[in-house]
Amino acid sequence: MRILLYTGKGGVGKTSISAASAVRCAELGYRTAVLSTDPAHSLGDSFDRRIGSHMVELAPNLWGQEIDLLSQMDQYWGTVQGYLNALFMWQGMDSLVAEETAVLPGMEELSSLMQITSLAESGRFDVIIIDAAPTGSTLQLLSFPDIARWYIEKIFPFQRKTIQLARPMMKRMTDMPLPGDDIFDSIEELVSFLERMSRLLSDGEQSSMRVVLNPEKMVVKEAQRAYTYLNLYGYSVDAVICNRVFPRTLSDNYFDIWKNAQAQNLELVHECFQPLPIFEAPLFEQEVMGIPMLTQMANAVFGPEKVRGGSGDPTQRFYAGKPQEIFKNGSQYVLSLSLPLIERDEVQLHRSVFDELVIRIGNWKRNIALPTGLAKLEIAGAKYVGDRLNIFFDADDVVVEITEEELKPRGWDSLKARFRRN
Repeated sequence: MRILLYTGKGGVGKTSISAASAVRCAELGYRTAVLSTDPAHSLGDSFDRRIGSHMVELAPNLWGQEIDLLSQMDQYWGTVQGYLNALFMWQGMDSLVAEETAVLPGMEELSSLMQITSLAESGRFDVIIIDAAPTGSTLQLLSFPDIARWYIEKIFPFQRKTIQLARPMMKRMTDMPLPGDDIFDSIEELVSFLERMSRLLSDGEQSSMRVVLNPEKMVVKEAQRAYTYLNLYGYSVDAVICNRVFPRTLSDNYFDIWKNAQAQNLELVHECFQPLPIFEAPLFEQEVMGIPMLTQMANAVFGPEKVRGGSGDPTQRFYAGKPQEIFKNGSQYVLSLSLPLIERDEVQLHRSVFDELVIRIGNWKRNIALPTGLAKLEIAGAKYVGDRLNIFFDADDVVVEITEEELKPRGWDSLKARFRRN
């Protein structure tokens, strides 16, 4: 079973790419579900038909759903929300305000993830494709399992047994609503869901995140930040889809400036996301709506081959491994990068005015968007470990040299790393 999640800046064509991938998967014989977690649903528009909050059949082997966040939230959080509502009202809060306050931050995103997890565990589908909300909401959604666990621990810091022992005495002392066994059962179920959800989405064999963008500089920069944060959260990104690329046959002089700008931005895409595979979808002569146009888009992105398990199969894991990884080592944070084994004389690292880390090795350059936590820290040094360059961050501005002895196993003759901050 495979889960494919498409994310990116609003308006780049995530829904079209998601729908096209779903159409191709269904053609290959996979039982495919395509879901929209964006509150402003447009999945139905892509298929040129109405898709509601319940799963509907769109074609042979293909089903679609636009998740109703309110009903999902009531299903998975209703019991706990009812208790919190009663607790807040006991404290004197207006009933309407109490009902709104009982919806903890991010519960809508959590409900979406739980629906995805339920479908994955049902065994009804071979492929689940997620048309996710724009980048910021998607990152909030994917980071929510850990955040929700924190909320649950803070709100319910007591054990069930303690409450059971204290309930008779507390009832004589106060009329404050106390959580019953149904509340604890609901919380345990929620925590269990979160753990299964985290395992499912962070398993690169089962789940892949894919970044959709347009060849525009602002869009590429946001996609780059999304890619960095997905790596930070431990999710596997296996492809980038560059949508609305001008066809090479376009010869109208009116578009010359746009074509030149796109050509430069396409270079930036390869520079920012290598070694991930980058698929291109052209700017079609008409709007991508309905299964025939979605099929045409699938052919453009994945190729016309319709062989299950072949290169044109969207369920393939197009890249295995972690091109970049962030972890803590003692008092330092480490940004670990997979670098190609190319012979170069010198490695240079510096930061741009946008708090990006720019790595140069001879004529080769790579831009990496730093998460907020790392952007505030100074680069302390770097070291090769196996085939990865580990860059260390802490409060000290240290100049570090990588010695020839460290580099001999890699076949590099002379390599020095100089660090400076602009």
